[in-house]
Amino acid sequence: MEFGLNGKIALVTGSSRGIGRGIALALAAEGCDVMLTGRDTAALEEAAAAIRALGRRVAFSVIDLREQEAPAKLIEQVRHELGGLDILVNNAGATKRGDFLTLTDADWEDGYALKFFGHMRLARAAWPLLKERHGSLVTIGGTGARKPTAQFTIGSSVNAAAAAFTKCLADRGKTDGVQVNCIHPSVVETDRTRRRIKAEIERTGKPEQEIRGEILREFNTIRFGTVEDVGNLVTFIVSSRSTWLQGATIDLDGGEIPVL
Repeated sequence: MEFGLNGKIALVTGSSRGIGRGIALALAAEGCDVMLTGRDTAALEEAAAAIRALGRRVAFSVIDLREQEAPAKLIEQVRHELGGLDILVNNAGATKRGDFLTLTDADWEDGYALKFFGHMRLARAAWPLLKERHGSLVTIGGTGARKPTAQFTIGSSVNAAAAAFTKCLADRGKTDGVQVNCIHPSVVETDRTRRRIKAEIERTGKPEQEIRGEILREFNTIRFGTVEDVGNLVTFIVSSRSTWLQGATIDLDGGEIPVL
């Protein structure tokens, strides 16, 4: 299937590892040149090498998007190094789990600093380029937005805010010619997930497979997702095959059903 992405320029935040890296590689495999971001230089260099191996141009920025001026600087870097922008994937950001009564104001501020405010500023800075090229913006949220839990108060709140913001941008995009959509992935096999599993093994003494089974039952899903699952969906959304998809929030969750 031809996706019409050859030569497009994509910026994927949080793309040194995990879901972001998977999205960047999926887009590069379909012909996109890619700007990577993150805070781990070695991991970014490794991801960049994988994209070069696919025959695509790649650049990366070691940047902290929580800093107020960072988004505008990043967009200028994309323009300078790759020549423009067709696709923005707002993916970066992790939030702290835990008991609401023990989470601090600093925990909440940090949770919103990157995944909401950093990406809001980045969307604002990128919008003129996306408008000029009738580009696409995808927000990577999380199923906590529609299934809040006691242990994920920050993440659930941030993801819900990000999804609402994305819906607002999609309304603006109808006028400006920018496609905007949101994906809520469920539990995906990443380093972060593996750290959670390891912590539960250490806390409970249970074997890994038992812990994995408990997590799957918690999310009521058929299996752990993969970064390729997310990357493939992003690729389709921003492709010429889905130009009528606007303002959608897609649950990529293996059939997850909220347990009431």
